[in-house]
Amino acid sequence: MRNAFGFDCGISVQERLGVLSLNHQNQSRQMMAMKNLADAFHDELRDILSAEKQLVKALPKMVKHASSDKLQSALEEHLEETKEHVSRVEQAFEDTGKAARAKTCEAMKGLVEEAEEMLQEDADPAVRDALIIACAQKVEHYEIATYGTLCTWAESLGYDQALKLLKQNIDDEETADKKLTQLSKTINQNAMAS
Repeated sequence: MRNAFGFDCGISVQERLGVLSLNHQNQSRQMMAMKNLADAFHDELRDILSAEKQLVKALPKMVKHASSDKLQSALEEHLEETKEHVSRVEQAFEDTGKAARAKTCEAMKGLVEEAEEMLQEDADPAVRDALIIACAQKVEHYEIATYGTLCTWAESLGYDQALKLLKQNIDDEETADKKLTQLSKTINQNAMAS
């Protein structure tokens, strides 16, 4: 079938309307799922599970591109913590009574893509290390914000086990952020000298 401009549309108008109707139904189902704070908590837990899993894949690439031994070590240490974060988030689902299933975290996907693009830049090693820290801290700040929200909601909902687990994760994220800030002082000086 061709449209008014002579282009082959591939599917009929009826087929397109059917697809639009299904998309609308799916969006309505997604929106209706947020009836209460428990639903929002579960949805955000699915999001952070995805975020942590994406980081488990992204951190080794950052380690590989870092030239500073201290930065490599900090990133490797945080990779091991991140693997533990995945496990803790999966355990936190038990309080919700729902299965531990990730939902693609679009925010983390964007942060990871930005980091991957940065790693392709033609940069002096010290400058690249400074850029890696910048990208890593963006990730940490996103996670700290998300875990902060989840902890507040878990406390409100009486999800004591989830709260304990999520507090451990936020503590790790805050510690990692502080380490990166400390490392940046020397690395930024090196980058300025480049």
